[in-house]
Amino acid sequence: MLQKLNFALLIGLASFAFACGSGNTNSSAEMGEEEEMISNNEAVVEENDPRSAVAVISGASGSNVSGTATFTEMDNGKVKLVIEVENLSEGEHALHLHENGDCSAADATSAGGHWNPTDDPHGKRGEDEYHSGDIDNMVVGADGAGSVEMEVEGWTIGDGSSSDILNKAVIIHAEADDFTSQPSGAAGARVACGVIQAGS
Repeated sequence: MLQKLNFALLIGLASFAFACGSGNTNSSAEMGEEEEMISNNEAVVEENDPRSAVAVISGASGSNVSGTATFTEMDNGKVKLVIEVENLSEGEHALHLHENGDCSAADATSAGGHWNPTDDPHGKRGEDEYHSGDIDNMVVGADGAGSVEMEVEGWTIGDGSSSDILNKAVIIHAEADDFTSQPSGAAGARVACGVIQAGS
């Protein structure tokens, strides 16, 4: 009788130990799967980070203008543009993207003409016809500082398509854009230039 009781007790203990061991194994596997899921989710977030670009703006045609233009792809398919500059003359100044990412000429003519891959007439952004590089006028105060913030449709960053703004030049002109005169809105001299390069 005692032998049967000991045998039954031994079987019970073995079953309990097996169950506990099995539970621990499953728990470790589940933890491993959770860690893998977290890692995969982090990778997806990194892949979905928006593309960005920046242009460091420097003076041209004898001006002392300085500033930056930043570009960020938005979830809505547009590109957010933020331009901040200083040391400009008070008033309105035309802003355009030009076709060549080259600011080497003293008067920034090395940047070429307006970026216009669709071969449209110059005009005002948002109306019937305009260049891809047409932006807007920037108002500058008496302190010489100016800024523009807008979301632009029809631009992309770094995809190599005809709408890609990388390696184009941001140009600030001495005068306002009249949005009518061809080919560049009678905006006058180029007083600042910056090449658009991929962000870090």
